[in-house]
Amino acid sequence: MNLAQKDLKYIWHPCSQMKDYEDLAPIVIDHAKGLYLYDTNGKKYADVVSSWWCNLLGHCNKRINKAVKQQLNKLEHVIFANFSHKSAIELCERLVKKLPKGLTKVFFTDNGSSAIEAAMKMSFQYHYQTGNPQKKKFMALTNAYHGETVGALSVGGVDLYSKIFKPLLLDIIRIDGPDCYRCKYNKSMDKCNAECFESAEKYFKEYGNNTSAFIVEPIIQAAAGMKIYSPVYLKKLRKCCDKYNVHLIADEIAVGYGRTGKMFACNHADITPDIMCLGKGLTGGYLPMALTVTNDKIYNAFYADYNEGKAFVHSHTYCGNPLACSAAVEVLNILDDEQILSKAKENAIYFNKLLKDTFADHKYIGDIRNIGLINALEIVEDKKNKISFDSKKRTGYKIYKEALKMGLLLRPIGDVMYFNPPLTIKKSEISSVVKICKQAINNILK
Repeated sequence: MNLAQKDLKYIWHPCSQMKDYEDLAPIVIDHAKGLYLYDTNGKKYADVVSSWWCNLLGHCNKRINKAVKQQLNKLEHVIFANFSHKSAIELCERLVKKLPKGLTKVFFTDNGSSAIEAAMKMSFQYHYQTGNPQKKKFMALTNAYHGETVGALSVGGVDLYSKIFKPLLLDIIRIDGPDCYRCKYNKSMDKCNAECFESAEKYFKEYGNNTSAFIVEPIIQAAAGMKIYSPVYLKKLRKCCDKYNVHLIADEIAVGYGRTGKMFACNHADITPDIMCLGKGLTGGYLPMALTVTNDKIYNAFYADYNEGKAFVHSHTYCGNPLACSAAVEVLNILDDEQILSKAKENAIYFNKLLKDTFADHKYIGDIRNIGLINALEIVEDKKNKISFDSKKRTGYKIYKEALKMGLLLRPIGDVMYFNPPLTIKKSEISSVVKICKQAINNILK
């Protein structure tokens, strides 16, 4: 029995129909370096999806490796209630200086979904303890994705993940999300005034007084198909939240840490959310850790004598894990020392131009969208009328399998093929992966 067979005997893989593995067996990875994964047969794959968007600075980064090893020899873990350690303190001190102004208090969790849960509970408890117990509702966009625990799944809006679980989920006020490719106002993102925000305004008027928080993926709805929208939308959202005393929770788990070309996606709109959730690239993709960051106003509503019962009684075993913190500190060091964001910005321009030059006239590429190094190709059957292929054809999945044969890891969102590579990707690597992507698409669509 080979390794792939042993895998299938014991392992239930995430976000997978396991029957598909009869046709495409698990690819067992032996080692990795930079952009590339190498399987046990020596074949290499360009990981342009950053292994689910978390690998920020390339696989097996020497500096992060060293930092984690050094920490491992000193302290592997310690209870984070009434105890702390240098790596956590340094991380928070460094990070607060980079965050949007006003975000000052850092709460540790161990994964993105948990960070969302903490943010939701934090918001609700704040309102309860400040004389607004009626604020029990949450607002979120259609096609949103915020994780897969029950609370996080509730505010998500992608049926693929949540439909079957709806009897278990919270009742969310769902607002039509921006769709710039199929804009019903016939506007272009760079020239619009976020007219699509009128839907949110109506719901704020009706439900604002009973709403605790509005949760949003700033600038780009990732699992919706890398849908990018105008910063004006965020500016309007910030003003509306202020007007109705509704917390703005920015889910930057996938889009923070330079993915959009700026350190945080909220920077594009120059706004500060009340609560920000961070994860994925936070540790460079090394170890599971996430943060829920908030301001002094919210923090102070929990600060009281113990017997008042106002403490935020929310915890995770691995809160503030020293190994994860050491990786996260070194990520910040590398971003600063090696001027990663400025280099990534230059490569982002090259990447997007190459995609447009390659696919602008392609019969089946309906939209080419980008922000930072995130690029997406939306594949459609009818380009003129923006009509998608029948989802039952699984066009994107077929292209994914074809690309794997040629050494490219493209994990599509439906029929949206996207690139979300490490910020350290090189121009030569960009050229190579675009060439393979084109060949894979053409092979499947003839």
